[in-house]
Amino acid sequence: MQLYKEQHLKIYNSLSGQKEDFSPINEGHIGMYVCGPTVYSNVHLGNVRTFMSFDVIFRYLRHLGYKVRYVRNITDAGHLENDADSGEDRIAKKARLEEIEPMEVVQRYTVDFHNILNAFNFLPPSIEPTATGHIIEQIELIKNIIDNGFAYVVNGSVYFDVHKFNASNDYGKLSKRKLEDLIHNTRELDGQSDKKNPQDFALWKRAEPQHIMRWPSPWSDGFPGWHLECTAMSTKYLGEHFDIHGGGMDLKFPHHECEIAQNEAAKGQSPVNYWMHANMLIMNGKKMAKSTGNYILPGEIFTGDNPNISKAYSPSVARFFMLQAHYRSILDFTNEGLLASEKGFNRLMDALSVLNGLSAAERSTIAVKAWKQKCYDAMNDDFNSPILIAQLFEAVKYINQIKDGKASISSEDLNVLKETMQVFIFDVLGLEQSSETSPSGQGKLEGAVEILIKLRQEARVNKDFALSDKIRDELAAVGIQLKDGKDGTTFSIN
Repeated sequence: MQLYKEQHLKIYNSLSGQKEDFSPINEGHIGMYVCGPTVYSNVHLGNVRTFMSFDVIFRYLRHLGYKVRYVRNITDAGHLENDADSGEDRIAKKARLEEIEPMEVVQRYTVDFHNILNAFNFLPPSIEPTATGHIIEQIELIKNIIDNGFAYVVNGSVYFDVHKFNASNDYGKLSKRKLEDLIHNTRELDGQSDKKNPQDFALWKRAEPQHIMRWPSPWSDGFPGWHLECTAMSTKYLGEHFDIHGGGMDLKFPHHECEIAQNEAAKGQSPVNYWMHANMLIMNGKKMAKSTGNYILPGEIFTGDNPNISKAYSPSVARFFMLQAHYRSILDFTNEGLLASEKGFNRLMDALSVLNGLSAAERSTIAVKAWKQKCYDAMNDDFNSPILIAQLFEAVKYINQIKDGKASISSEDLNVLKETMQVFIFDVLGLEQSSETSPSGQGKLEGAVEILIKLRQEARVNKDFALSDKIRDELAAVGIQLKDGKDGTTFSIN
């Protein structure tokens, strides 16, 4: 079904700084590129949040009936430490520290990336190219940029001439930065750099003798610049002009800014119509950092093996939690937020169970079709998943009113309600029911455990420690672990 002809989708374009009516280059078809991970370590939860945002966008566009070619790359070469043009390749450094081959590092963490995304129920992209698989394309792109006069070769390395490009183009238009300000805020070079200016960036770097990852090129044995790979792969699979380019907010400058410059320098046109950026993830109100312990790996959410959370959470609960914030807003990851999301998720699943058992009446006292359009309106407004979730809980109220005999629903409207709930909960938001228990049973189990926790608390107040310990030990014997903390007692099911 071509639902996109009936719906009015607006997308916030980072390039213009405002919401715009979405109109694809080719009717019914969308090309979307999202910058993927650099596979030198376990995937970061902030990366998961970014990819989840674009997974939902991908899902909704497909639901509207678009044929979407979704390209998300794997960076397996060329990304230097601190996003710089000098220093050590992140993957090569990891390989040196662990005394293994760089491609062993790539394989290990690519598998980890896929496993984590599969656990969160991500749809795979249409194409997942790698940087090392597209060295030839990157070399050809550099040749075009040199031929057009926007790059120069020094000692086997090739640099993009930002100042020359800016003379006839607008370098900084995505990030809203002026080259003059960048010059003013840049430290003087130490005299050892090959660059003409500090703002210039590498298209190709000559490899030092100790550099493991290297390829032959017309200029030297070396490796491509990090910014170049996305330009080469996006245009190869989506064309020189495509619809959507996405990534994390941290990539807007310099990575995406450099992509635009490279495309315009090589092809003479801006490559993308809609630039989309997902905002950052913080934890307990602060930046995530391994050094302070304010940090969690995605897999630790599923096991509960992290001091920042009180129990294990299912992937769908964690997904539900993250989708309750709009993709352009900062998300604060907290245990309290996860606990609230778990209750909300179970309410939603319980309502679905009740919905399947409802009987129809002759007429409806609730406006189901108007509610359905509100669900679409939420997603049409720059993929506003929190507003969509609020609308789903409006449906939960309707379901409970019908169950309690306070409202009625016709057969036609009942079918619309069931279909719409299924579509938006499972197809668009990508949530999954627990395979271990029914939604209703899961809620009842948690309710029973909460009663036992209250009884245990009463026993402790009454200094009946034998009963308190008995409740804890017998729950543990059946795989339910209690955890006492400053905010009370929580539990996890093993």
